Amino acid sequence: MASDRELRVLIAGGGTGGHVIPALAIGRELRDVAGAEVRFVGTARGLETRLVPEAGFPLELIHVGQLKNVSVMTRLRTLTDLPRGLLRCVALLRSYRPQVVVGVGGYASGPAMMAAILLGIPTLAFEPNAVPGLANRLVGRFVTAAAVNFALTQRYFRGAVVTGIPVRRAFFDIQQKAEGEAPRLLVFGGSQGARVLNQVMPKIAARLLVNVPGLTIVHQTGPHGEASTREAYEASGADPACWQVSAYLNEMPKQFAEADLIFCRSGASTMAELGAAGKASILVPFPQAADDHQRKNAEVFAGAAAALVVLESDLEPEMLFTHLRNLLGNPTELHRMGQRARALALPDALGVIGRLVVSIARRS
Repeated sequence: MASDRELRVLIAGGGTGGHVIPALAIGRELRDVAGAEVRFVGTARGLETRLVPEAGFPLELIHVGQLKNVSVMTRLRTLTDLPRGLLRCVALLRSYRPQVVVGVGGYASGPAMMAAILLGIPTLAFEPNAVPGLANRLVGRFVTAAAVNFALTQRYFRGAVVTGIPVRRAFFDIQQKAEGEAPRLLVFGGSQGARVLNQVMPKIAARLLVNVPGLTIVHQTGPHGEASTREAYEASGADPACWQVSAYLNEMPKQFAEADLIFCRSGASTMAELGAAGKASILVPFPQAADDHQRKNAEVFAGAAAALVVLESDLEPEMLFTHLRNLLGNPTELHRMGQRARALALPDALGVIGRLVVSIARRS
């Protein structure tokens, strides 16, 4: 990618790790490879308040709230805040004068992208989910271009390109486990954990360990579920030498590499990591995810026979035990599922997105 020291980019959005972490990866790519000056716009309630300054980027804050899945009063407050947020973004854009505004979804993305469109500044929407969130749906037909993770998402945007999601190189470097290695099950519900996974897994752990010789279970609970989940495993009678419960797991590429099967949610970043690592999975979509996007993400993998999808409303111990026993006892099928997952991965997502931003800036 050619260097352009005059390139200025504003990245807008955030809230959850699913928005902030890819946004930071894009920011680093533009700063380190394209030589761009990069600033972020977010809100005080999102992870960006901590992660963006830690990464060395300036962060501007606007005040805007939620519109979906909230009370009428919260929605009214947000509608009142939106004009002020839009005016604040107009002022920021006139001051900073970026050549491109990149919207990554989340609270701040909508006002910033709308302000850029009104001012005639080129825009790129980044959409990791199969179905866009509200902010990206509102601006989809007016953006200059879009970087999406799934082909089926292209219809929501003008100028959409299937780029995939930025994923750490370490996930792509994971090698297939050697034949004959003891099986391992990795259970995690994202950084905050998933209550339903924490509740159901200990109920079948002892029986699963007996039925799958050599099995070990590594379970990430999130910060609020560690104590209760550990107590449930202890009460189950499962051999304590065969399971590990942690609030957080470090070195996730290493955890993926050692796992034969992953039991998890289906957020966009998790799906990208599963594809990059080439790992079989049982996916339980978060039912309260906006626009049911986790279910739609999971259905893409299920449609490719790369994962098994179980809705949370259908998740019960006996059914889960059967699925886990059957898959963990069939290394050939796990390998095939992993290969199908890897076929869905796009290893140069970050480079493609970076080049797309530079191309938009040059055209402008």
